[in-house]
Amino acid sequence: MSIKVQDPQQTPAQPSPSNEMVKPKNAPRSLFEPTILRRAIKDAFVKLDPRVVAKNPVMFVVEVGSVVTTYFFLRDVLTHQGHPLFTGQVTLWLWFTVLFANFAEAMAEGRGKAQADALRKTRTQTHARKLVGGKEQNVPAPDLRRDDLFVCESGDVIPADGEIVEGIASVDESAITGESAPVIRESGGDRSAVTGGTKVLSDRIVVKVTANPGESFLDRMIALVEGAQRQKTPNEIALSILLAGLTIVFLFATVTLIPYAKFSVDQAKAGDVPTITVMVALLVCLIPTTIGGLLSAIGIAGMDRVMQHNVLAMSGKAVEAAGDVNTLLLDKTGTITIGNRQASAFHAAPGVSDAEMADAAQLSSLADETPEGRSIVVFAKERFGLRERDIVEMGAEFVPFTAQTRMSGVNVQGREVRKGASESVKRFVEEHGGKWPAEVQGIVEKVSKEGGTPLVVADAHRVLGVIQLKDIVKGGMKHRFDQLRAMGIKTVMITGDNPLTAASIAAEAGVDDFLAEATPEMKLAYIRSEQAGGRLVAMTGDGTNDAPALAQADVGVAMNTGTQAAKEAGNMVDLDSNPTKLIEVVEIGKQMLMTRGSLTTFSIANDIAKYFAIIPAMFAVTYPELKALNIIGLTNPESAILAAVIFNALVIIALIPLALRGVKYKPANAQEILRRNLLIYGLGGVLVPFPFIWLIDRILVLLHLA
Repeated sequence: MSIKVQDPQQTPAQPSPSNEMVKPKNAPRSLFEPTILRRAIKDAFVKLDPRVVAKNPVMFVVEVGSVVTTYFFLRDVLTHQGHPLFTGQVTLWLWFTVLFANFAEAMAEGRGKAQADALRKTRTQTHARKLVGGKEQNVPAPDLRRDDLFVCESGDVIPADGEIVEGIASVDESAITGESAPVIRESGGDRSAVTGGTKVLSDRIVVKVTANPGESFLDRMIALVEGAQRQKTPNEIALSILLAGLTIVFLFATVTLIPYAKFSVDQAKAGDVPTITVMVALLVCLIPTTIGGLLSAIGIAGMDRVMQHNVLAMSGKAVEAAGDVNTLLLDKTGTITIGNRQASAFHAAPGVSDAEMADAAQLSSLADETPEGRSIVVFAKERFGLRERDIVEMGAEFVPFTAQTRMSGVNVQGREVRKGASESVKRFVEEHGGKWPAEVQGIVEKVSKEGGTPLVVADAHRVLGVIQLKDIVKGGMKHRFDQLRAMGIKTVMITGDNPLTAASIAAEAGVDDFLAEATPEMKLAYIRSEQAGGRLVAMTGDGTNDAPALAQADVGVAMNTGTQAAKEAGNMVDLDSNPTKLIEVVEIGKQMLMTRGSLTTFSIANDIAKYFAIIPAMFAVTYPELKALNIIGLTNPESAILAAVIFNALVIIALIPLALRGVKYKPANAQEILRRNLLIYGLGGVLVPFPFIWLIDRILVLLHLA
């Protein structure tokens, strides 16, 4: 059991005025924040570039149609023939359809760009105390290169990303994580990474630079949150192919409809052959323009929602992969358990009373500010009525925990009270001429087998007993694992504990499986075996020993407090270093998939209303029987077609908030999700357009626009 002692003089750090960096989530979070809105409107026009629109086949067809109808509108105006008012309105709304789709994508991108701007504004030029030949040189931070060494002391802003190679210090990372409490960073472990822009609060450290200029964590952070270079995910590519296929089908159907219409008009000697403008309007209304216009926005917004949880996703693929995860690997300590073991029992040694044992245990922990130490003090007070004492008034000398002694305690009134690992206390007792009781060794072994951590208490040569520390499973974890199980996700606890301890915690937490005494090779092999079975795997990690597994996992979330190797291996970085965040990431990924599925269902379903609006309008004169399909009583062919085109454009803008915020996620199996999707978005997609198309039709007639 490794107990670290906080410096009693440390106090929670407040963000320093000189440390002006802010956390990305401090960027504007309002959906239609004015700055984002203005940028999105401008970008919507910039994105009219055919080279940009061509990446979205559905909207590219709409833009080509807009160009075609623009030609016929100008021809009608210049030649005073045709119906320029009708053609002009169709043209205007077709361009608006493209613009609204561009606006949706620009809004999603704009939120990331606003975050990036906030970071750029906070970037300050700091100086570094570079070590050259053992001597310090004051140089600008941008001059530092990979493998350079620099020194930081209390009050210094860390000039570059690096790994501590010497020393230990308290660091204020509020610039990155937004948390005011300081953290300990030290050489030689999984907590050795430091980030440029954070501030040293105490002690002295020597740091080796791990990134060249332009490759720092802040630079990558800016590039990631912008989101504009987001690659499409496999599911998104598949959906794009589906939408492109539907577009091609409707394109052929529309093109072949022209000779059929000409033949029908000639045979019936009634009606007119639909104009090119009408055929373009029909095509645009029938192809899945709604989801086509919102598809990119949904993907980008998924990354943004992850960022709102203070997780940086390297690509949209990582977010979406989280939605398809089948197996979830979670570290025990800090994820499933609260991370700090709590006192659960005192076991007195033979010949020692329970009261004496409790008194010594509390006395040894009075100056121990670790959660374990505080729990011992509280446990002694609650179970034995021992009032907390002031070691300063007692004239006691506090003996801090060190990695070498693996003990802590006090020297008071001629007593030397210690608590710590059994081997360390045994050596301490024997050095003072005492003996190690076999009964105490039995208690130590029993506590270990039960999944607890034994801390032995001694007073110089006397062994007084054993403190039993226990892992405390976080509240609500069992329920959350039940939810994940309902979604078809298998949960696996990873721990370095022995199998007996691991089995005890796993049973209490309710995970499906566990991996005990886990080594890097075992983690990697487990992930590969799951993937070989066709399953997607997610895991969290913070150490260099986690890097291979993080790289192999489909979703690898590295802790920001972890090593550089871990952060480079994962495809996400959790700025708050909260391992339970992986569960939220999975939920966001599923929400992203649900949003896309819901809007796709709505987009395809609302084509039904457009059929009933446009087809009767086009052929009612030629085939009077089709008037029966005009179930909502649209006024005339022109108003019907215009109403459908206008609704087709406006529904994109109306659904932007849903695309950016996402469909509300509720854990459920695939059948329940499909049923709810069809009921809400399928049925809604059929019914919603009818009243709105009818209303638009009446407004057009009232304004004499059709």
